[in-house]
Amino acid sequence: MENKKILIVEDDDFLLQMYVTKLELENFKVTGAINGVQGLKAAQRDKPDLMLLDLNLPEMDGFEVLERLKADDDTKDIPVLVLTNYAQKDNIDRCLELGAKDYLIKAHFVPSEVIKKIKDILSMEE
Repeated sequence: MENKKILIVEDDDFLLQMYVTKLELENFKVTGAINGVQGLKAAQRDKPDLMLLDLNLPEMDGFEVLERLKADDDTKDIPVLVLTNYAQKDNIDRCLELGAKDYLIKAHFVPSEVIKKIKDILSMEE
């Protein structure tokens, strides 16, 4: 797990900084992006081991980021964990159909649970 690269795409600065800090304490290399366009560019540039993706983003929403990521041969294998406040079943189904590994609703998970889920996904990818 050590030195695995995590990209967090989250427009809420407080949440972004909190997850960056918590993941760095777990020895992950973390980069952040505050909108969908930045997130997609960072994924293409850095090829993270996992992307933590919000859906409600400025400039390009998380659905489009996920769609573009999975349509590109260079980035289609990056595992994506969606972390959002959208709890509607059709949003969940859409993300999973687009290729997300899992879908977590922010209000239902504390950061330690999100980090455990990240580790679970990364260990399945190895």
